[in-house]
Amino acid sequence: MAKLSQEDLLAQFEEMTLIELSEFVKAFEEKFDVTAAAAVAVAGPAAPGAPVEAEAEQDEFDVILTGAGDKKIQVIKVVRELTSLGLKEAKDLVDGAPKPVLEKVAKDAAEKAAESLKGAGASVEVK
Repeated sequence: MAKLSQEDLLAQFEEMTLIELSEFVKAFEEKFDVTAAAAVAVAGPAAPGAPVEAEAEQDEFDVILTGAGDKKIQVIKVVRELTSLGLKEAKDLVDGAPKPVLEKVAKDAAEKAAESLKGAGASVEVK
């Protein structure tokens, strides 16, 4: 079997849908007994006497669905519009509220998403 180059593999992944790619990642994790979670760096406390930096203005926001309300189907439709989730994944997200719908988005995008979800009858929190 010929070994594929990194470029060949990336070209194959480009042709996959998000669902196919998600299934591939799950199969890869099972096959090699690994998880594809992003590494998180943990910073220790600041040394005593170190200058404290002024807190920067927040430029990334998370849109968190806290409840679906009475119009659950409408909320699922809006979640699907805002994300690239399929019907089952969007339904699971809405059923599992409170859950983040969008993470680390610009303030205006977060506000528009929150308005859309509230318009569909959901309760939303922007952090």
